[in-house]
Amino acid sequence: MTKLVKDLMHPGVITCKPDATLGQVATLLDQHQVHALFVTDRDGRIVGVISDFDLMAGEWLSSDPESLEAMRKLTASDLMTTPIDTLEANTPLAEAANLFLQKGVGRFLVTENEKPVGAISISDFVASLTERIKPKRETVGDVMSDAILVCRGKTPVLSAARAMTSAGWRSVLVVDVKGKVLGVVSGYDLLPLVISGNGEKLTVRDVMHPALTIDINASLREAADKLIQNHHHRLVVVDKDDPDAFPLGALSTFDIVAEMARPDSVWQK
Repeated sequence: MTKLVKDLMHPGVITCKPDATLGQVATLLDQHQVHALFVTDRDGRIVGVISDFDLMAGEWLSSDPESLEAMRKLTASDLMTTPIDTLEANTPLAEAANLFLQKGVGRFLVTENEKPVGAISISDFVASLTERIKPKRETVGDVMSDAILVCRGKTPVLSAARAMTSAGWRSVLVVDVKGKVLGVVSGYDLLPLVISGNGEKLTVRDVMHPALTIDINASLREAADKLIQNHHHRLVVVDKDDPDAFPLGALSTFDIVAEMARPDSVWQK
């Protein structure tokens, strides 16, 4: 039986008002542990979506006091994306996976009879992989990305935030002079700085969290399990026989969705 978007979506939508400040948006993102909020007008109609990337793209970590003060006055309506990408609840999941890849988005608003009924994100696809993919069907090395965004521990937080925005990555890997992984800085690590307004003197070492690694020969299912259990969007790929060497690559939720969209994937049969 063909699985549909409504079988996988997260019912309901998490929203904010157009006049919510960026600090309030950051607080809601942090509280709900999501990457985006849907913006509603006074009548409750969804008019846009604002994500953690939108916050960073607004350069809210500016070292210029005047610019920072201006950013604090911005609201969700100033940075939200519109129109919103939507999917019908009865769309086959295989078709939805392809649309994620084509549009390069992290989520869709799900509608039924033209009314919003939920949201579906890449994380929802990852959560379903453990039931769909055969153990050891593919290895991490087969689908990982060889390109990774890295920086040194002394890199200013502001520079890391700008690099993440420019590259379109949700995180940057922190390494020492020999390439050994020290940690990771993600959008979630930066969100508290939006609320506090601090960050000008901080380095990535001050805000990073431990990296989540996986062996290059591990199964894709093992990787999916680790992503789900730890609520991460990216794993650092290493050689378990030489774990302190420079990382071999990275495996993201987008890489797994690309695997699902392949013609020979179990999702396409």
